[in-house]
Amino acid sequence: MAVYQISRDRREQARVVSQAAKALSDPIRVEILDLLRQAGGEVCQCELAPLFDVTQPTLSHHLRKLAEAGLIEVERRGRWAYYSLREDSMEALHSWLS
Repeated sequence: MAVYQISRDRREQARVVSQAAKALSDPIRVEILDLLRQAGGEVCQCELAPLFDVTQPTLSHHLRKLAEAGLIEVERRGRWAYYSLREDSMEALHSWLS
């Protein structure tokens, strides 16, 4: 019988992919990620809010889940938050799916 082992790198990759999968389990989060991908840079939360039929606190919740999963970055400037994709996380997810 063969003995299999899982390397630390594979365990870390599994953790990262698992977090991303959980974050992407909601269609609104997938749409947010797609919008940020299309934008190719930072997008203000004030620009995202009118695009979704949810309250501002609900949108903030979805953005926070994406940030906690490491899929997006947030930069606060005054009263606004600006969001962008984390290319390294997207590359890791893409690599695993390929």
